[in-house]
Amino acid sequence: MAGPKEEIAVRHAEVFGAGGGVRVYRAPGRVNLIGEHTDYNLGFVLPIALDLACFTAIAPNGEGKLRVHSIGQSETREWEVAELGALAPSRHWSDYPAGVAQQLLKAGYRVKPQNVLIHSSVPIGSGLSSSAALEVSTALALLGDQKIGRLELAKLCRRAENEFVGMPCGIMDQYISVFGEDHAGVKIDCRSLDHEMVPLPENMEIVAVNTMVKHELGQSAYRERVAECRSVVEALRRSHPQVASLRDADEEMIKSLIAVVAATPRKRARHVVSENARVEEFVRASRAGDLSRMGELFEASHRSLQHDYEVSCEELDFLVDAALTLPGVWGSRMTGGGFGGCTVNLVHPDAVMEFRRRLAEAYQQRFGLTPEFYSCRPSSGAGEIH
Repeated sequence: MAGPKEEIAVRHAEVFGAGGGVRVYRAPGRVNLIGEHTDYNLGFVLPIALDLACFTAIAPNGEGKLRVHSIGQSETREWEVAELGALAPSRHWSDYPAGVAQQLLKAGYRVKPQNVLIHSSVPIGSGLSSSAALEVSTALALLGDQKIGRLELAKLCRRAENEFVGMPCGIMDQYISVFGEDHAGVKIDCRSLDHEMVPLPENMEIVAVNTMVKHELGQSAYRERVAECRSVVEALRRSHPQVASLRDADEEMIKSLIAVVAATPRKRARHVVSENARVEEFVRASRAGDLSRMGELFEASHRSLQHDYEVSCEELDFLVDAALTLPGVWGSRMTGGGFGGCTVNLVHPDAVMEFRRRLAEAYQQRFGLTPEFYSCRPSSGAGEIH
């Protein structure tokens, strides 16, 4: 039976014609266990890399062009390599590989004329970071044998999303796609950019549930949250000059702003401060195998995202509330940017089948939609498939 390298190499030949020298790279998506909207506030996050991944097959074309075909989009885009440095975004899926190519050039790497085939098993719009998987796999493919440090790779891909695509995201998604580990969560300090492996209890399954919706409010609200958090930091620095980000704040500091900062930005900051504390406590509970406490922290995180950060939606709240009534479920919360996408759930292995059946029935009855379920197995980070 052919493996993923052989399968995508065959697809490359079908799209671009037979030729030698096809190399294949893989970069995983991720599910964030806890630590939501803390990365761009330089706080703590605890994601896992997934076996859902983006695969990129690449071969030289000798035609002076960078040509990219997406199987998922059934579309090909191409650019003259000589023009990549001056390329402007087009608000199209191709901005992700084009932005990566431009950042590689800015950093002094070569981008050669190549035919690139992209195939991803990370569902788009699910909140499982299909974009970072695409960025990282594309960067590795375009680099080829050019050397780059793993942290620099994550930073470069984040710059592509910030500066070219225009999304002011933190570094979590690109970082975990590069640094993922089998059988473990990765606690990332988004200020120092250090990380540590966090063992996860063996007697649980991590199940993501896709709402199958993505509300348009998402991108604009994301930018609003970034600005609201920044406004609180600016207010805090007048009396606490040591505060460089909400990572440096505590709940008493936030309370002290009642006379000078509106209620809504203070709620946003309260979420970030409390969420950083939850990440630290979740790591301790995971190391101790305390699944009950891990589940409690999941629910507390969701309620904070629902009420203080206000990035949940009716579909996410329904899935969380329904999951928490089912046997064998320790915890449930939204994961990702919000306004749709996925929930992540901690479920006893023996309860997974019933969890899927009953949750799907309830969701179908309420919204007329059939949710998708993904078993989330912690996976290794990006690299070439040999």
